[in-house]
Amino acid sequence: VTAVDRYGKWLGVTVAPPSGGELHLAVHLARAGWLRWRDEFPAAPPRPGRGPLALRTVLASGAGFDLTEAGTAKRLAVHLVRGVDEVPGIARLGPDPLAPDFDRAAFAALLAGERGRIKGVLRDQSLIAGIGNAYSDEILHAARMSPFKPVGRLTEDETTALYQALRATLEEAVERSRGIAAGRLKAEKKSGLRVHGRTGEPCPVCGDTIREVSFRDSSLQYCPTCQTGGRPLADRRLSRLLK
Repeated sequence: VTAVDRYGKWLGVTVAPPSGGELHLAVHLARAGWLRWRDEFPAAPPRPGRGPLALRTVLASGAGFDLTEAGTAKRLAVHLVRGVDEVPGIARLGPDPLAPDFDRAAFAALLAGERGRIKGVLRDQSLIAGIGNAYSDEILHAARMSPFKPVGRLTEDETTALYQALRATLEEAVERSRGIAAGRLKAEKKSGLRVHGRTGEPCPVCGDTIREVSFRDSSLQYCPTCQTGGRPLADRRLSRLLK
């Protein structure tokens, strides 16, 4: 192994095979994927089946890792390629929001001409790499902005506030996770979230009750007082159940 890198939500492990050159193991853990390190493995290979194991990688030392995915929706992805740009999911990525040259001007240029709502735009990997459902909720809460606000209606001051919230939220998350053992990363992430996944709890800023809007396979959380002028957003799935 010669390098480990991140490309948005993708992890990249670079190896130098005996035959020469480089190979890249690119992994997307999706929602339920996980990497489990082991100091040693049994001599027999794993049995094929319907269990959570997706890939086992054993190093020359005998240690290595399993890539596993819980649940029934199998979305974990693994590619072994000569160059990471051969992976379609990496080739289409937008700029990394933590890159040194991703300044306020670069952010504003990405938003120019976009017609979607800000929650969806932040999650668009072809525009900005790596921001998912949880941290888009956190960024919008920090920026005191509705997740459904149209990007085309952002003022200059709102664009600045959103950019500052984006950088501060992601930088804080990275620093908070630095040095944490892999097995504790998910719990650490959850403990640091202010609104995402905290439906019904008090907002840590104003004390209002955090609310939720549900979609087919996901949900968003927000604070009405901080983000929508005190007005709850319509939850279409809940509304249909009440009819």
